[in-house]
Amino acid sequence: MHFQEIKMRRAGLGEGAQTGNYVASGYSVHEEENEHLQEGLRAKVSALKHLSIYIGTEVKSQNKVLQDMDTDFESSGGLLGATMGRLKLLARGSQTRIFCYVFLFALFVFFVLYWVIKLR
Repeated sequence: MHFQEIKMRRAGLGEGAQTGNYVASGYSVHEEENEHLQEGLRAKVSALKHLSIYIGTEVKSQNKVLQDMDTDFESSGGLLGATMGRLKLLARGSQTRIFCYVFLFALFVFFVLYWVIKLR
């Protein structure tokens, strides 16, 4: 037996019986099933639409963040390049002066540490 015949017998309809404008040959059952499936498909399409809109919004937001980061990295690269240029210039200078500055800085740090320990 077909699915339609089983459903019609449960409903008390025999072969060829009339139900409204439809002949109870399974046509109305198929139509109801199609409408039910259409509603499910509509709900899924609607969910996919909302999800794709959300994804599009998120992609635009992430692209903006990436562009901002790119700008920040470019400015940092310029700053780093300038600093490296100064370091190269400093390295080419006299080594005695650099040694003197480092020694005075270390002496100052030790003096500050001695003073902090003495106050305790």
